[in-house]
Amino acid sequence: MTTVTLMPSGYKVEAGAGASLLSLILGTDEKIQHNCDGKATCGTCHVFVLEGRKGVSKISREEKEKLDSIVGVGSKSRLACQATILGTEDVTVEVLSFR
Repeated sequence: MTTVTLMPSGYKVEAGAGASLLSLILGTDEKIQHNCDGKATCGTCHVFVLEGRKGVSKISREEKEKLDSIVGVGSKSRLACQATILGTEDVTVEVLSFR
């Protein structure tokens, strides 16, 4: 099992391989927008993977294209609906609250 830490709350959740970051976040008290229901078409579930980036799936072409259209994207940016846990290392995710 992988421990996923959600920032800024510090909430920790255990996750098995294949779980999406969005499903993990929605299972907690953290608030996150997800207007397209996980189809990578809106970009509202943009998060930063602060630690453990090798512990999440690689960025797909569709996700990269959507991230390229979002303001404020950096090298740690992911769409929570597209990033899945690999189970190889613990992960720390910043849930963006400026929406």
